[in-house]
Amino acid sequence: MTKTGTTTLTSTEPQITDRPEPWPSGLVIVDKPGGMTSHDVVARMRKIAHTRRVGHAGTLDPMATGVLVVGIEKATRLLGYLTLTEKTYQATIRLGQSTTTDDAEGEPQPVPQVPGAQVTPAAGVSRETLAGEVARLTGEILQVPPGVSAIKVNGQRAYKLTRAGVAPELRARPVTVHQFTVTGVRQAGEFLDVDATIRCSSGTYIRAIARDLGTALGTGGHLTALRRTAVGPYTLAEAHLLSELADQAPQLTPLAEAAAAAFPRLDLTADQARRLAQGARLPLSTTPSLAVDGAPAAHGAPIAAVDPEGALIALVTAEKGDVRSLAVFTGQP
Repeated sequence: MTKTGTTTLTSTEPQITDRPEPWPSGLVIVDKPGGMTSHDVVARMRKIAHTRRVGHAGTLDPMATGVLVVGIEKATRLLGYLTLTEKTYQATIRLGQSTTTDDAEGEPQPVPQVPGAQVTPAAGVSRETLAGEVARLTGEILQVPPGVSAIKVNGQRAYKLTRAGVAPELRARPVTVHQFTVTGVRQAGEFLDVDATIRCSSGTYIRAIARDLGTALGTGGHLTALRRTAVGPYTLAEAHLLSELADQAPQLTPLAEAAAAAFPRLDLTADQARRLAQGARLPLSTTPSLAVDGAPAAHGAPIAAVDPEGALIALVTAEKGDVRSLAVFTGQP
């Protein structure tokens, strides 16, 4: 059609979009490579999964590799509870040198002084002395986080304050080191490299363990390698490289399976599932599987509540005679 020298084109062709569908809800276990932050992995997964609703459970430093639990869509609501689970690492601690960050990315600094102790060459540390200090760092201990940690001090991250030249004085916090097993010791010039398997509670800093071991031995110490091998029930055996995830169909642990792997499972009746989905509480007396000798199971820890069809309805906890929802997953986007 032509009007006063202007041509107007019309088309009856339908609009075609090539935007892929977002991945369904679930967990992806990523084998994080070195050199990437955990946020970098989340940003990459947003592109791979075609959704903004992506998060992770438990930060890994850029130097570290290994298990990073990533939640997609509704599974992001599981992540805050998964962060609290215990974790396992393979670590290499270098004795003979301290650094400003307690790991290999920092600058060398003088060995911290312990009152009454002397600086000791790493080569002079006996296996018996090493074993004794490792034992002292095992079990329930008090740990001062590294100055470059992400802990907030008066609303600001500790690492930002430290890099600005106003390093905060962080308080010691209770953590639990369930296992600290030395798997190898080798000379590296004037240093001594100690390989170890460490299984610990949430909130434990492996860099701080390296620092404290070196301080106790009088040699100084820092972390040179770290690989996380497990977060709760999720291990390297099920982890995927980012390159694999980009080239394959979604590699997901479905929502109900993911929750049941990490938390005790409660099987609901159809009526109980409906009531929980609507925000109601259930009398603890109607869910005897949650009670041990009349007390709530696991002292109020999260429990995966699943309906008769196997769908995850909610994470719940038992308290004050009731079962109440921590997070509801059904009927929500």
